[in-house]
Amino acid sequence: MNKINGYTEEEARSLVEYVSEGRKNGQTLSALFAGYAEKTGRAKGSVRNYYYALLRTTGDARVKQILRGKNLRAEKIVPFSEEETDRILREILMQKQRGVSVRRAVLNLAGGDDKLMLRYQNKYRNVASKQPDRMERLMKECNLSAGATVREKLEKEINGLYDRLASSLKEENKRLTALIKRLTDENALLKLQIKNM
Repeated sequence: MNKINGYTEEEARSLVEYVSEGRKNGQTLSALFAGYAEKTGRAKGSVRNYYYALLRTTGDARVKQILRGKNLRAEKIVPFSEEETDRILREILMQKQRGVSVRRAVLNLAGGDDKLMLRYQNKYRNVASKQPDRMERLMKECNLSAGATVREKLEKEINGLYDRLASSLKEENKRLTALIKRLTDENALLKLQIKNM
C-alpha cells in the first residue's frame, strides 16, 4: 500500500475531508486537529504536522487529487529575525525571573494570540535546548541570575515528591497497622463469643 508522508492514501483523504468539513462549519484548525486525533488515536501534534506536510507536498499527483476543490492552504511562516528572537527571549527570561511560567510569559507576550504564543513558546524551547550559550548571554545582558540548573530544580522537585510520598506512606502504614490490630482483636473476641455460645 503506497503511503503519503506516512499515512495511507485513505487516511490522508479522511483527514482532508474532516478538516475541510470542519472549516466550512467554522471550526478552528486547532480544534479540528484535536478532534481528528481523538477520533484516530493519533497525537494532536502529529495530526497537525501531517496536515501541513500534506499541504506542502506539491509534486504528488495523489495529493493534488485529494486537495482539489477543498480550498485548504498553509500560511507561509515568516521566521523570526535574530533581533526579534533576542527580544522575545529577553522578555520571557525577565518574566520567568519574576516567577511567571514560560507558558504564561509567552501568552502575555503574544497578547492572547494562540498562534503567536505557540511560535514564541517553540522558539524559546528550541533556543533553550539547542543554544544554551545564547540563553546565558541574554541572561547576562538582562542582569538575571542563572539560579539552579533545570536538572538541579528537577532533582529537587523529585526529592521533595519522594519525601512527601514516603511520609504519606509511613502514615498510611501506621493507620493500616492499627486497623489490622483492631480487626484482629475484634476477630478474637468474636471467636470467643461463638465458642461460649
